[in-house]
Amino acid sequence: MRLGVLVSVVLAAALSYSVYLPLPATVAEPCKLMLLDSVFRTMFYVGKLVQDLGLSQQIQVLNYMALFIELRAPHSTESVRVTDTTFSGVQARVFESVAPGPQRLKRGVIYFHGGGWALGSGRMRSYDLLCRKMAEDLDAVVISVDYRLAPDARFPEPYEDALGACRHILSAEVLERYSVDPHRVAVSGDSAGGNLAAAVAQELAFDDSIPVKFKLQALIYPVLQALDFNTPSYQQNGHVPILYRTHMVRFWIEYLSGDQSLLPSLLANNHTSSESREAASAKAKLNWTRLLAPNFTKHYKPVIRRRGDTRILERLPGFLDVRSSPLLAEAEVLRRVPPAYIMTCEHDVLRDDGLMYARRLEEAGVPVTSDHYEQGFHGIMVFGFFPACFSVGKQSLRNYIHWLEENL
Repeated sequence: MRLGVLVSVVLAAALSYSVYLPLPATVAEPCKLMLLDSVFRTMFYVGKLVQDLGLSQQIQVLNYMALFIELRAPHSTESVRVTDTTFSGVQARVFESVAPGPQRLKRGVIYFHGGGWALGSGRMRSYDLLCRKMAEDLDAVVISVDYRLAPDARFPEPYEDALGACRHILSAEVLERYSVDPHRVAVSGDSAGGNLAAAVAQELAFDDSIPVKFKLQALIYPVLQALDFNTPSYQQNGHVPILYRTHMVRFWIEYLSGDQSLLPSLLANNHTSSESREAASAKAKLNWTRLLAPNFTKHYKPVIRRRGDTRILERLPGFLDVRSSPLLAEAEVLRRVPPAYIMTCEHDVLRDDGLMYARRLEEAGVPVTSDHYEQGFHGIMVFGFFPACFSVGKQSLRNYIHWLEENL
């Protein structure tokens, strides 16, 4: 009897220790977030164990587990027809509203899922539900693009997949096939998908070979730069789930074909020291204290290295490539991009990427709607569905769809 009680107490203490995590006082539903984070941390540990055993790479194990749990076959309903297809060889899932009434041209949304360019799929349950709801609520055709993922595809291949798919979808043939109004097409994505959406929007704004242009871009907590991994939001939220600072830098390394041994050097900003002319030129555009409002820079301590490792940028020039870091685009490029909706979360390492991009777009004369969530954390919008359902996630999803309904 006593032994059973003792074992129960020890197990309860171990479980509490594995789940408990100090969180900011204002983060949404902290107990639920701790439980969600414990699941993700367990998956990371399993992936690391498999990698240490020499059986597979951690990223591949993580993606296998995520897809095993969430992957869905295409399933149509009375209101939304769902099919899997390809555009320029890139896999995609198409969600078509089949609302009753006379046939008419519909809104179109091209969507890129998040996952650090290494995880996820538009065929996962969370993204399937998201795009299905968008198609139904907006009476739209939503195309979720499954670009190739690291480590099998590295920059610029995912970007080229995204660009190639968009060019094909924006053709008269495809728009006519799905009854999409060529004047009402938006590009959107969350996290790494927001990165691809922003980069594609910049490129196609200058592509005169495509007469159809995006009417809007909607970027959901996007990752937009690798110049500085010590922005105020990286410093303030480095240990807040579900996207830790070290995880985001690891995703960048994987995306740009780097070695994970570079992690400590990148965390210290050694890749963009004052010795690098290229880095200095990029930094001239991005004075954080100018682009960010004072309430976001509290307790901020700039990390600027006079001496670093200039070989990193020589080996991995993608760090300063605008196709991977759209925030670094020149002002004349930004002036041509479509009006933007940018969602950011207070407790997210990527918060400042989105805020700075919004400010740069506004300075370039582009209309911007900024949607900031004080209780939000990275990934909230896909956590608006059961069982990982957060009230702030449902609110953000409603506001996102409402903005598209009002503006697209």
